[in-house]
Amino acid sequence: MTKPAHTTPPPDAAARRRALPVVTYSVIEGPQVDDLNLWNAHDLTERFYSGKTRALHATHLSTGDRLWSTFPTLRPMATITHDTLDRYGWDEDGAGVHDIIGTRCDPYTNLLLKGREYHYCCHSNLTRALATERNLPLEEAEVHVHDVMNVFMCTGYTRDTHQYFMKASPVRPGDFIEFFAEIDLLVGLSACPGGDCGASHSDDTAKCYPLKVEVHRPHERALAGWQSPPPNKYSRSHGTR
Repeated sequence: MTKPAHTTPPPDAAARRRALPVVTYSVIEGPQVDDLNLWNAHDLTERFYSGKTRALHATHLSTGDRLWSTFPTLRPMATITHDTLDRYGWDEDGAGVHDIIGTRCDPYTNLLLKGREYHYCCHSNLTRALATERNLPLEEAEVHVHDVMNVFMCTGYTRDTHQYFMKASPVRPGDFIEFFAEIDLLVGLSACPGGDCGASHSDDTAKCYPLKVEVHRPHERALAGWQSPPPNKYSRSHGTR
């Protein structure tokens, strides 16, 4: 368990070890979307699996939903224990908050669509953060960066063409989302260069704000009967024995 800590991450990204705490991300100055990656702190190949989480829960997450890990471990990595934006629900456009359908802004797609390089997309921010935290070459760190949970992001699918869309996040100072880490985690967080993602994206024109990160030690009585989930027990024989 970690002791309480209060930090404001830099605007690009943050990655820290979180050994079974309660972690809270709070907006303190202005609306800001953030891209979240989770890894097993002891094994980077076990990481957040957005597709399976989406299948087990929904396209957008809130209180009580769990963030699941990749095969072959397939277990809860974290559980959302509080979300002040659960009040938002679904709006008139069919949009919700905290999506796991958008992958993350990245320099490859940006170059494809705009014809120029931009180095501070969330993918690059997370890559630099992981490389720094684990003292890895950028190329080695990058392969571990994965599809994110878009914290505070407001998204949906258009009703006519069913295409992904973004709109300005409704998050305001004082709003927060809280996670309970089910296993020892390494957490990467990127403050999206799109700010509230209501207009510009993957450039430096949007207004961005810091995010407050708090790590709390749960009361022992709150953990009564709780056990960290073991890896999935499937034999991995795949019909060969």
